[in-house]
Amino acid sequence: MTQSIDYGNLMHHAMRGLIQTVLSDIAANGLPGEHHFFITFDTRHPDAELADWLRERYPEEMTIVIQNWYDNFEVGEDGFSITLNFGNSPEPLYVPLDAITTFVDPSVEFGLRFETQEYDDEDEFEEEEVAEEEEAAPAARGEAEVVSLDQFRK
Repeated sequence: MTQSIDYGNLMHHAMRGLIQTVLSDIAANGLPGEHHFFITFDTRHPDAELADWLRERYPEEMTIVIQNWYDNFEVGEDGFSITLNFGNSPEPLYVPLDAITTFVDPSVEFGLRFETQEYDDEDEFEEEEVAEEEEAAPAARGEAEVVSLDQFRK
């Protein structure tokens, strides 16, 4: 029997599941209303798949926007594949759920941020910390700003 409940890993698993559920629904039914997503992911993750020129341009992390045009959107158990337009050049991507560092839907001021991820000496991908639930509030110029929910807790 363990000495304590590992709430961190439980929260991590739950938040990745939430993202998977939301993306699965969007893949099946499309984006409702004004919903759209900014998803930042670690391009160094060994299972991330993107064109060489994109990996060179974004050697550590990349933010994609799922909003107006996307194609071939499929969500699996461990990640999602999608084709997005980069300067009039459609490019397929595969993003593992474990590679996601931020997930924001600015239309409803919702966001999640996951702690930094690193490789160990054997080039295996590991999560350093667990997910931290946050809320995104729109900034003055229409950008999203991540604000901790702790300030709203009593």
